[in-house]
Amino acid sequence: MTANNERPMAGDKYARGLHYPLGVDWAPETLTPHEIAQGVYWLRMALPMKLDHINLWLLEDGDGWTIVDSCMNLSDAKAIWEQLFNGFMQRRPVKRVIATHMHPDHIGLAGWLCEQHDCELWMSRQEYLMCRNLTSYTGQEAPEAAIRFLVRAGMDENYIEQYRKRFGFFGEMISPLPDSYRRLIDGETFEVNGHYWQVLTTSGHSPEHVSLYCPGLKCMISGDQVLPRITPNVSIFPNEPNGDSLKEWLHGLERLRQILPDNLLVLPSHQEPFYGVRTRLTQIIESHDEGLDNLYQALIEPKRVIDCFSDLFKNPISNSTLNLAAGETLAHLNCLIGRKMATFEEDEQGVYWYQQVPEARQFD
Repeated sequence: MTANNERPMAGDKYARGLHYPLGVDWAPETLTPHEIAQGVYWLRMALPMKLDHINLWLLEDGDGWTIVDSCMNLSDAKAIWEQLFNGFMQRRPVKRVIATHMHPDHIGLAGWLCEQHDCELWMSRQEYLMCRNLTSYTGQEAPEAAIRFLVRAGMDENYIEQYRKRFGFFGEMISPLPDSYRRLIDGETFEVNGHYWQVLTTSGHSPEHVSLYCPGLKCMISGDQVLPRITPNVSIFPNEPNGDSLKEWLHGLERLRQILPDNLLVLPSHQEPFYGVRTRLTQIIESHDEGLDNLYQALIEPKRVIDCFSDLFKNPISNSTLNLAAGETLAHLNCLIGRKMATFEEDEQGVYWYQQVPEARQFD
């Protein structure tokens, strides 16, 4: 029901003000990770999608290693991990595998790595449980709740039929998770190689996303929470159609902006390491505020979810990204509803039509 997908920010103004110590056109060779901070190595693997890479992190951990994120469950990625272990990693033991969150490009090979190296999986509780829940749909038919969700958004029968055919694909991108895990809790710290790392959890992009902040090294492994020139998908899904994930997302961004120092080297899951975390957090917040304002103005006339895409997205929506675009649009609509700025009505076909509350601006 969900997959990681990032969209371009709306406008060049949201890509300024950051410093990239290694530039924006350089990345390490796959089998030769680059030491980006003391004992922290940047590894990049290819992805078979428009967002064609993921950054993974190897942390020296005494006589062994801690791995942060793992890539999708791909035979090529498995082969790379095996070559790294026998080469760059010098066959030193893997002590733990940390997953920032449950999207396939991050957790896809976590279970396989834990099995191969007889080590624990570390992740937050909601991410672990949601991942196990979604993988349980593998091979099953799409539930009626999911079909109603698509109908309400205004999807046509052709798209709904395509959705039925590919339903349950999530589990195919993830190797089986261990039956037990070590829970990561917001605010806790743990030590790696003489430095402590603090767990920071946020929600919106995923249920309980983990970022890892190391004050001693002045760096943060940000997962998908803070990316330099794109933003992660913030969606509503059929299992929680009335949720307000955008409210949660904005709350998390504001919290990080208040507690993080601006001299951090941010190690993101996509694109390049950068400085300027508070600047970037402000940009992301402002971009969503702009999207909410544009959507509110557009709802002077009733619209379905699928009618709102041009009000939020700079580029045309392809069939392959339609579901994620609908989920993110609905996240913005639900946020407006939560702020008492929009409402909706259901027509005889079960389609939801959204419209602004005209007087809401005087209370904004």
